[in-house]
Amino acid sequence: MKNKVLSGLISFFMLTLGTALMSAGIYFFKFPNNFSTGGVSGISVLLGAVIPGISPGTLVLVINGLLLFVGFIFVGKNFGIKTVYCSSLMSVLIFILERICPLTHPLTSNPLLDLVYAILLPAVGSALLFNLDASTGGTDIIAMIIKKYSSVNISKALFIADSAIVMLTFFVFGTEIWLYSLLGFLAKVFMVNSILENINMSKYCTVVAAKEQADLINGYITEVLHKTATISDSFSGAFTNDSKCLILVALNRRQTILLKKFVKELGKKTFIIVTNTSDICGKGFREVV
Repeated sequence: MKNKVLSGLISFFMLTLGTALMSAGIYFFKFPNNFSTGGVSGISVLLGAVIPGISPGTLVLVINGLLLFVGFIFVGKNFGIKTVYCSSLMSVLIFILERICPLTHPLTSNPLLDLVYAILLPAVGSALLFNLDASTGGTDIIAMIIKKYSSVNISKALFIADSAIVMLTFFVFGTEIWLYSLLGFLAKVFMVNSILENINMSKYCTVVAAKEQADLINGYITEVLHKTATISDSFSGAFTNDSKCLILVALNRRQTILLKKFVKELGKKTFIIVTNTSDICGKGFREVV
């Protein structure tokens, strides 16, 4: 029970942190420079420039509110509570930041530096949320609706929609801002994927050992690392023809370091092959979704 409560609190903290990072990147770096890299924030930047008297922060609050309402109507119970929380929190945070910390110009005189943080902070925040199967809503809600009522490829549809938002930047703000927005849009796609892979990075280890050492290694894995492994003893060395055991196990980075050290201590006849993997789901790792 305690572990479940602790896990819930950690998830809540990570959701809040991810949303706060996204909000900070959007408000302090995207809005002042008119960077439009897609999504609701991009739409808000464009509309804020063509509709007098309405700030981008207010538009984020209104658009996300409307999308949440539409999502509840069309998606129903499948509409995740995490998405509702993160979408609402981001909208409110940006709205509050506009009131307590109004910006009349960019934070720095270097647009490229601002662009780095305009992409980095939301990318890290998005990766944290995606890792917990959450998002800040926005165009993701539209994707959920499209997925429910059609067979359209969601990824392509969202990519085209975001690309269109970026292209509109050219007509609203001119060539320079458009080029910065285009660069940010392309960097955002690769950065989120890269951060997600590093967050979920695990190790797939293959240990080759003599039969008398296999039990020692298996005992170390189960009793010290508290993991389980798959063992096969139907192998033999190609040169010596000695019987060998193959031990397969998936570990995190710290556990892999410990196993490598243990295998090294057993001598030269035992060796380990380590492969990086960013997609292990199931017991002891990410939940299967």
